[in-house]
Amino acid sequence: MNQECLDIPIQGASVGSLSAIFNREPSTPPEAPAVLLAHGAGAPMDSEFVEKMAVGLAGSGHPVLRFTYPYMERARREQRRFPPDRAPQLEAAHRTAFEFIRELLPEAPIILAGKSMGARMASHLAADGVECQGLIFLGYPLHPQGKPEKLRTEHFPRVQSPALILQGTRDALCDLSLLEQSLGQFSGDWKLVVIEGGDHSFDVLKRSGISPSQVHERLIQEMNTWINDLQHPGIQP
Repeated sequence: MNQECLDIPIQGASVGSLSAIFNREPSTPPEAPAVLLAHGAGAPMDSEFVEKMAVGLAGSGHPVLRFTYPYMERARREQRRFPPDRAPQLEAAHRTAFEFIRELLPEAPIILAGKSMGARMASHLAADGVECQGLIFLGYPLHPQGKPEKLRTEHFPRVQSPALILQGTRDALCDLSLLEQSLGQFSGDWKLVVIEGGDHSFDVLKRSGISPSQVHERLIQEMNTWINDLQHPGIQP
């Protein structure tokens, strides 16, 4: 598999460019659906989890571009932590990365995917009319921990793209019953896949007998199946 480190120029941010990683199998056709994968608030684009998701998808024939948000780019360069940027800055960076992958792969349908905060920003872009083939949420942060009354769903009625939501039953940032109610506000089709015993990072308890690699393989399989079904409705891959 080819893995290329890239820089995405950006204006109006605290940094002049965003680091990115592009994974693609050489045999992948130019029209294959591609994934723009955004990291979460606390872990960078090259964290173990995001790396596994990117490599797994790319290895299945779906090129993946990962990128850093500006605050994480500063953290990478200065070797210290920064809090996440405010939503408008995050959305602007995400949109810049979307425009970059559109130029990089002009024939490919683009799927917006993200872990936690990255999933939320992807949904904001879709709600604002960014033309993507679909959305993948790897642990949507429905509400702050311990505050289920503060739902992050005000934009859901404007989301028309089909969405795949992968969520753990022990996710402290997502009450599943509230999520199912909230998804009723979506304008587009959606599919919810529940990972039994998974927390917000999709870690499961050791007593479950399920290994982290098995969880990761399940997530990758679910994403690949869903993407293939988008391309060929009604045909099982």
